[in-house]
Amino acid sequence: MRDKHGRLITVLMADDDPDDRMLIQEAWEENRLANGLHFVEDGEQLLDYLYRRGEYAHLKHEPLPGLILLDLNMPKKDGREALREIKADPELRRIPIVILTTSKAEEDILRSYELGVSSFITKPVTFESLVSLVKTLAHYWFEIVELPMETQ
Repeated sequence: MRDKHGRLITVLMADDDPDDRMLIQEAWEENRLANGLHFVEDGEQLLDYLYRRGEYAHLKHEPLPGLILLDLNMPKKDGREALREIKADPELRRIPIVILTTSKAEEDILRSYELGVSSFITKPVTFESLVSLVKTLAHYWFEIVELPMETQ
C-alpha cells in the first residue's frame, strides 16, 4: 500500500518467535500489502539492520524502514533496550515504533510510552484478529499518517 505521496513504506519487524513472524507474514499477504516486510529476531539484529552493520551492511544505500513493529521480550537485547537506543539516536528517533507484544503489564505500557513509542498493541489471539489488526495498521500508517520523507 502506498502512502498519500505514492511511496511504498517498508516495515521492519523485530520478533524472536518464528510462529509470530510467520503469522504476521501470512496476515500481510492476506491483506495483499505490497509494502516490504523485513524481519529481525532480536534487539541486536534490529540495531545492526538500522545502522547497516554486519550482515546488513549491504543495505547502507537503502532507505530506512518507515515503521518498526517491535516485540518487547526477545533474547540478547530486548525490545525495551532497543527502543531506548533508537529513540536516543537523532537519525533513528523519527522512525515510528509500534510495540506488538504479548505483555499487558502496565509497567511495560508506561515505560514504552515514556521512551517514545508511537503505539502499544497486545498481540491478538486469533489469526482473524491479526489479519484485522494488520489491515488497521496499514490503513493508519500508510494512508492516514504523514511520515517523514527521509525514512522512505
